[in-house]
Amino acid sequence: MTNRLPSWVRSRLPSAADVAEISSWTYKKGLATVCQEARCPNRGDCFHRRTATFLLLGPTCTRNCRFCAVEHGPPSHAPADEPLRVASSVKALGLQFAVITSVTRDDLPDGGAGVFAETIGAIRRHCPSAGVEALVPDFQGSEEALRVVVDAYPDVLSHNLETVPRLYPQLRQGASYERSLELLERAREWAPKMLTKSGIMVGVGETFDEVLALVSDLVRVGCHALTIGQYLQPTILHHPVEKYLHPDEFEELKSLAMARGMSKVVAGPLVRSSFHAGEIMGHTS
Repeated sequence: MTNRLPSWVRSRLPSAADVAEISSWTYKKGLATVCQEARCPNRGDCFHRRTATFLLLGPTCTRNCRFCAVEHGPPSHAPADEPLRVASSVKALGLQFAVITSVTRDDLPDGGAGVFAETIGAIRRHCPSAGVEALVPDFQGSEEALRVVVDAYPDVLSHNLETVPRLYPQLRQGASYERSLELLERAREWAPKMLTKSGIMVGVGETFDEVLALVSDLVRVGCHALTIGQYLQPTILHHPVEKYLHPDEFEELKSLAMARGMSKVVAGPLVRSSFHAGEIMGHTS
């Protein structure tokens, strides 16, 4: 366990104007972004690049993962016209690529899949040139819920494994490693031309061998892309950082993952699952 923050995980100061513009607009529209709610260190850079990650279905999650800064508790009600509000924001802000994700809503029959599909459709209608990535929860393994999102056909279907299977009981209570792999495999089978993607954090107690075994699992289920980033402890109540990986170690992980057959890998201390999402998947420059 370590508390000292090395220089390579300190993000540069964001553009105040870009942060203010997008934060103010989404606030006025009654929308949340995971950039803000999860305290992402890259929000200024992404906002400057005209990309953002919208958090659907309210800012409160029904699960309480020990690594995540998003608020946990009884879910709040999202506005009925949330899909249209997101689409109009994408258009008004001139976003080139929008990632839509959500808190986990185990209280909803479809886990929120219908809202994902409606939002993808609204963005397509109002901003046909914008790329869309759907970063979905596990829908408690529901094939029907996943099918609703896949049938809406986002450019990218993303679902994060977050960590190696050994650490799921500590970090991802209520989640299942095998269930998450099955989600990615089903999406790949149902829509072979749609890109699939996952993300993990490191520095929570995993080993290199465990990460590479995870990569092999992703390759086996046909996942196209993987992001690997440094875990940063949001508060003292969250899981501690066990290790800060050096940039050279991220480069080594990237090389090893590519050698295992992963098509695209982005790895680095400040990499997050949606960081440079458009560029990673070839939708923006």
